[in-house]
Amino acid sequence: MPTKRLNSVLEAIGWTPMIPLHRVAASLAMPLLAKVEFLNPGGSVKDRMALHILNKAEKDGKLKPGGVIVENTSGNTGVGVAMVSAVRGYKAIFTMPDKMSTEKVNLLKAYGAKVVVTATNVPADSPDSYYETAKRIARETPGSFMLNQYHNEDNILAHYYSTGPEIWEQTEGKIDCLIAGIGTGGTLSGSARFLKEKNPRIQVVAVDPEGSIFYDWFKSKTMVEPKVYKVEGIGEDMITGAMDFSVVDDMVRINDRESFYY
Repeated sequence: MPTKRLNSVLEAIGWTPMIPLHRVAASLAMPLLAKVEFLNPGGSVKDRMALHILNKAEKDGKLKPGGVIVENTSGNTGVGVAMVSAVRGYKAIFTMPDKMSTEKVNLLKAYGAKVVVTATNVPADSPDSYYETAKRIARETPGSFMLNQYHNEDNILAHYYSTGPEIWEQTEGKIDCLIAGIGTGGTLSGSARFLKEKNPRIQVVAVDPEGSIFYDWFKSKTMVEPKVYKVEGIGEDMITGAMDFSVVDDMVRINDRESFYY
Protein backbone atom coordinates (compact mmCIF):
# COMPACT_ATOMS: atom_id res chain seq x y z
CA MET A 1 0.00 0.00 0.00
CA PRO A 2 1.47 3.42 -0.92
CA THR A 3 2.52 5.61 2.00
CA LYS A 4 1.31 9.19 2.02
CA ARG A 5 3.80 11.94 1.36
CA LEU A 6 5.21 13.41 4.57
CA ASN A 7 6.24 17.00 5.20
CA SER A 8 9.18 16.02 7.40
CA VAL A 9 11.05 12.96 8.60
CA LEU A 10 9.65 13.75 12.06
CA GLU A 11 6.18 12.79 10.82
CA ALA A 12 7.53 9.25 10.31
CA ILE A 13 7.98 8.79 14.06
CA GLY A 14 5.55 6.35 15.64
CA TRP A 15 3.00 3.82 14.39
CA THR A 16 5.64 1.15 14.11
CA PRO A 17 4.32 -2.31 13.19
CA MET A 18 3.80 -5.24 15.53
CA ILE A 19 5.19 -8.51 14.20
CA PRO A 20 4.52 -12.06 15.50
CA LEU A 21 7.65 -13.96 16.53
CA HIS A 22 6.59 -17.39 15.30
CA ARG A 23 9.84 -19.32 15.74
CA VAL A 24 10.94 -17.68 19.00
CA ALA A 25 7.52 -18.29 20.53
CA ALA A 26 6.94 -21.74 19.06
CA SER A 27 6.73 -23.36 22.51
CA LEU A 28 4.35 -20.75 23.95
CA ALA A 29 0.62 -21.21 24.24
CA MET A 30 -0.05 -17.65 23.14
CA PRO A 31 1.30 -15.41 20.38
CA LEU A 32 4.34 -13.23 21.11
CA LEU A 33 4.39 -9.91 19.29
CA ALA A 34 7.31 -7.52 18.90
CA LYS A 35 6.74 -3.81 18.40
CA VAL A 36 9.61 -3.02 16.07
CA GLU A 37 10.70 0.40 17.26
CA PHE A 38 13.89 0.26 15.21
CA LEU A 39 11.68 1.26 12.26
CA ASN A 40 11.38 4.76 13.69
CA PRO A 41 13.50 7.07 11.47
CA GLY A 42 16.17 7.48 14.15
CA GLY A 43 16.28 3.73 14.73
CA SER A 44 14.75 3.45 18.20
CA VAL A 45 11.80 4.09 20.48
CA LYS A 46 13.62 7.18 21.81
CA ASP A 47 12.49 9.19 18.77
CA ARG A 48 9.06 9.41 20.38
CA MET A 49 10.30 10.87 23.63
CA ALA A 50 12.71 13.28 21.96
CA LEU A 51 10.02 14.74 19.73
CA HIS A 52 7.43 14.95 22.51
CA ILE A 53 9.72 16.73 24.99
CA LEU A 54 11.13 19.15 22.42
CA ASN A 55 7.66 19.99 21.08
CA LYS A 56 6.56 20.80 24.62
CA ALA A 57 9.72 22.83 25.30
CA GLU A 58 9.05 24.91 22.19
CA LYS A 59 5.41 25.41 23.19
CA ASP A 60 6.38 26.45 26.73
CA GLY A 61 9.04 28.86 25.46
CA LYS A 62 11.90 26.93 27.04
CA LEU A 63 13.49 26.21 23.66
CA LYS A 64 13.77 29.15 21.32
CA PRO A 65 14.86 29.39 17.67
CA GLY A 66 18.61 28.88 17.33
CA GLY A 67 18.83 27.42 20.83
CA VAL A 68 21.18 24.74 22.10
CA ILE A 69 19.94 21.35 23.27
CA VAL A 70 22.09 19.53 25.84
CA GLU A 71 21.52 15.98 27.03
CA ASN A 72 23.26 12.96 28.49
CA THR A 73 22.56 9.85 26.44
CA SER A 74 23.60 6.25 25.87
CA GLY A 75 23.06 6.95 22.18
CA ASN A 76 19.48 6.37 21.10
CA THR A 77 17.97 9.46 22.74
CA GLY A 78 20.82 11.44 21.27
CA VAL A 79 19.98 10.26 17.76
CA GLY A 80 16.34 11.27 18.18
CA VAL A 81 17.27 14.67 19.58
CA ALA A 82 19.96 15.20 16.94
CA MET A 83 17.45 14.41 14.21
CA VAL A 84 14.96 16.98 15.55
CA SER A 85 17.80 19.48 15.94
CA ALA A 86 18.93 19.00 12.34
CA VAL A 87 15.39 19.48 11.00
CA ARG A 88 14.58 22.53 13.14
CA GLY A 89 17.94 24.27 13.20
CA TYR A 90 19.07 23.75 16.78
CA LYS A 91 22.58 23.02 17.98
CA ALA A 92 23.00 19.83 20.02
CA ILE A 93 25.60 18.80 22.58
CA PHE A 94 25.58 15.29 24.04
CA THR A 95 27.53 13.61 26.82
CA MET A 96 28.02 9.87 26.47
CA PRO A 97 29.84 7.23 28.57
CA ASP A 98 32.89 5.70 26.95
CA LYS A 99 31.44 2.17 26.84
CA MET A 100 29.11 3.16 24.01
CA SER A 101 29.94 2.13 20.47
CA THR A 102 31.98 4.27 18.13
CA GLU A 103 29.18 3.93 15.60
CA LYS A 104 26.78 5.76 17.93
CA VAL A 105 29.26 8.59 18.47
CA ASN A 106 29.88 8.93 14.74
CA LEU A 107 26.16 8.91 13.96
CA LEU A 108 25.53 11.79 16.35
CA LYS A 109 28.38 13.73 14.80
CA ALA A 110 26.96 13.03 11.33
CA TYR A 111 23.78 14.83 12.40
CA GLY A 112 25.95 17.83 13.29
CA ALA A 113 26.01 17.31 17.05
CA LYS A 114 28.94 17.73 19.40
CA VAL A 115 29.73 14.67 21.55
CA VAL A 116 31.56 14.80 24.89
CA VAL A 117 32.72 11.31 25.96
CA THR A 118 32.96 10.70 29.72
CA ALA A 119 34.05 7.86 32.01
CA THR A 120 31.63 4.96 32.50
CA ASN A 121 32.81 3.55 35.80
CA VAL A 122 32.10 6.57 38.04
CA PRO A 123 29.18 7.26 40.43
CA ALA A 124 26.15 9.01 38.96
CA ASP A 125 26.76 12.06 41.15
CA SER A 126 30.44 12.33 40.21
CA PRO A 127 31.32 15.55 38.37
CA ASP A 128 32.92 13.29 35.74
CA SER A 129 29.74 11.28 35.03
CA TYR A 130 27.83 11.91 31.87
CA TYR A 131 24.85 13.12 33.91
CA GLU A 132 26.76 15.78 35.80
CA THR A 133 28.85 16.77 32.80
CA ALA A 134 25.67 17.48 30.83
CA LYS A 135 24.29 19.58 33.68
CA ARG A 136 27.49 21.61 33.81
CA ILE A 137 27.48 22.21 30.06
CA ALA A 138 23.83 23.29 30.21
CA ARG A 139 24.59 25.75 33.03
CA GLU A 140 27.51 27.20 31.11
CA THR A 141 25.73 27.46 27.73
CA PRO A 142 23.46 30.50 27.19
CA GLY A 143 20.09 29.68 25.65
CA SER A 144 20.40 25.97 26.32
CA PHE A 145 17.65 23.47 27.07
CA MET A 146 18.25 20.11 28.74
CA LEU A 147 15.72 17.33 28.27
CA ASN A 148 16.58 15.69 31.61
CA GLN A 149 15.19 12.43 30.23
CA TYR A 150 15.97 10.41 33.35
CA HIS A 151 13.76 12.50 35.63
CA ASN A 152 11.28 14.15 33.29
CA GLU A 153 7.60 13.20 33.60
CA ASP A 154 7.22 14.10 29.93
CA ASN A 155 9.39 11.06 29.14
CA ILE A 156 6.59 8.94 30.58
CA LEU A 157 3.84 10.97 28.92
CA ALA A 158 5.46 10.58 25.48
CA HIS A 159 4.65 6.86 25.66
CA TYR A 160 1.36 7.31 27.50
CA TYR A 161 0.13 9.33 24.53
CA SER A 162 1.73 7.32 21.71
CA THR A 163 3.27 3.90 22.37
CA GLY A 164 0.62 2.66 24.80
CA PRO A 165 -2.37 3.60 22.62
CA GLU A 166 -0.70 2.08 19.56
CA ILE A 167 -0.14 -1.23 21.35
CA TRP A 168 -3.75 -1.26 22.55
CA GLU A 169 -5.11 -0.58 19.05
CA GLN A 170 -2.76 -2.97 17.26
CA THR A 171 -3.64 -5.84 19.62
CA GLU A 172 -7.35 -4.90 19.54
CA GLY A 173 -7.20 -4.71 23.32
CA LYS A 174 -6.30 -8.39 23.63
CA ILE A 175 -2.88 -7.88 25.18
CA ASP A 176 -2.19 -9.98 28.29
CA CYS A 177 1.37 -8.97 29.13
CA LEU A 178 3.77 -6.15 28.27
CA ILE A 179 7.50 -6.90 28.48
CA ALA A 180 10.13 -4.19 28.02
CA GLY A 181 13.66 -3.31 28.98
CA ILE A 182 14.17 -0.32 31.25
CA GLY A 183 16.80 2.40 31.09
CA THR A 184 15.25 5.74 31.98
CA GLY A 185 12.05 3.75 32.50
CA GLY A 186 9.92 6.09 30.41
CA THR A 187 8.93 3.68 27.64
CA LEU A 188 7.70 0.97 29.99
CA SER A 189 6.13 3.37 32.50
CA GLY A 190 4.13 5.39 29.99
CA SER A 191 2.98 2.43 27.93
CA ALA A 192 2.06 0.42 31.02
CA ARG A 193 0.21 3.32 32.63
CA PHE A 194 -2.03 3.66 29.58
CA LEU A 195 -2.59 -0.07 29.16
CA LYS A 196 -3.43 -0.65 32.81
CA GLU A 197 -6.00 2.12 32.66
CA LYS A 198 -7.60 0.20 29.81
CA ASN A 199 -7.31 -3.17 31.56
CA PRO A 200 -5.83 -3.44 35.08
CA ARG A 201 -5.34 -7.21 34.59
CA ILE A 202 -2.57 -6.68 32.03
CA GLN A 203 0.73 -7.87 33.50
CA VAL A 204 3.80 -5.67 33.10
CA VAL A 205 7.27 -7.21 33.26
CA ALA A 206 10.41 -5.06 33.25
CA VAL A 207 13.80 -6.40 32.12
CA ASP A 208 16.97 -5.20 33.87
CA PRO A 209 20.61 -6.23 33.27
CA GLU A 210 23.00 -7.54 35.91
CA GLY A 211 24.97 -4.60 37.22
CA SER A 212 21.98 -2.27 37.23
CA ILE A 213 20.24 -1.27 40.47
CA PHE A 214 16.59 -1.46 39.40
CA TYR A 215 16.07 -5.18 40.03
CA ASP A 216 17.17 -5.15 43.67
CA TRP A 217 15.30 -1.94 44.35
CA PHE A 218 12.08 -3.39 42.92
CA LYS A 219 12.40 -6.73 44.72
CA SER A 220 13.56 -5.57 48.16
CA LYS A 221 14.00 -1.76 48.16
CA THR A 222 17.73 -2.48 48.49
CA MET A 223 20.16 0.02 46.99
CA VAL A 224 23.05 -2.08 45.69
CA GLU A 225 26.39 -0.97 44.31
CA PRO A 226 26.09 -0.71 40.51
CA LYS A 227 28.59 -2.61 38.38
CA VAL A 228 29.76 -2.15 34.82
CA TYR A 229 28.01 -4.26 32.17
CA LYS A 230 28.41 -4.33 28.40
CA VAL A 231 24.86 -4.27 27.03
CA GLU A 232 23.90 -0.73 26.05
CA GLY A 233 20.76 1.31 26.56
CA ILE A 234 19.11 -0.48 29.49
CA GLY A 235 19.72 -0.59 33.22
CA GLU A 236 20.85 2.25 35.43
CA ASP A 237 23.11 3.18 38.34
CA MET A 238 20.53 5.44 40.01
CA ILE A 239 16.79 5.55 40.65
CA THR A 240 15.20 7.63 37.90
CA GLY A 241 12.15 9.85 38.10
CA ALA A 242 10.92 8.46 34.78
CA MET A 243 10.64 4.93 36.22
CA ASP A 244 7.17 4.33 37.67
CA PHE A 245 7.53 1.16 39.73
CA SER A 246 3.82 1.22 40.63
CA VAL A 247 2.85 -0.09 37.17
CA VAL A 248 5.35 -2.97 37.22
CA ASP A 249 4.10 -6.42 38.26
CA ASP A 250 7.40 -8.25 38.00
CA MET A 251 11.00 -7.70 36.99
CA VAL A 252 13.48 -10.17 35.53
CA ARG A 253 17.25 -9.91 35.39
CA ILE A 254 19.34 -10.76 32.34
CA ASN A 255 23.11 -10.84 31.84
CA ASP A 256 25.45 -9.71 29.09
CA ARG A 257 25.79 -13.21 27.61
CA GLU A 258 22.02 -13.58 27.22
CA SER A 259 21.75 -10.07 25.81
CA PHE A 260 24.30 -10.63 23.07
CA TYR A 261 23.74 -14.34 22.41
CA TYR A 262 20.00 -14.23 21.94
